[in-house]
Amino acid sequence: VQLQASGGGSVQAGGSLRLSCAASGFTFYYYAIGWFRQAPGKEREGVSCISSSGGSTYYADSVKGRFTISRDNAENTVYLQMNSLKPEDTAVYYCAAVFLPNDATIRAPGLYEYDFWGQGTLVTVSS
Repeated sequence: VQLQASGGGSVQAGGSLRLSCAASGFTFYYYAIGWFRQAPGKEREGVSCISSSGGSTYYADSVKGRFTISRDNAENTVYLQMNSLKPEDTAVYYCAAVFLPNDATIRAPGLYEYDFWGQGTLVTVSS
């Protein structure tokens, strides 16, 4: 089982990045995927979540209108498009998978107990 987060990097404020979370070793389309981030000295924050089919999404208020989560179940990958980046978006971003085959309305990512976690990818936004 593997979740591989990638796509992080350094950008200036106002720029964009697209993170990817590639999954292998489990039945991806049965799992909802959450994105989290953790900045130095801060608690982990649930950023966004997407249901197993992609039909339901959730965004934290801090990223609503700037980030877009999507998934390609044929490619076993979830994406997080991040636009209008701000210095406060600087953090290590993690993706996680939770078994949730019923395509219910997705809730805040922090409300689930995740089965698998990926390693982080660092996003640095400079002012």
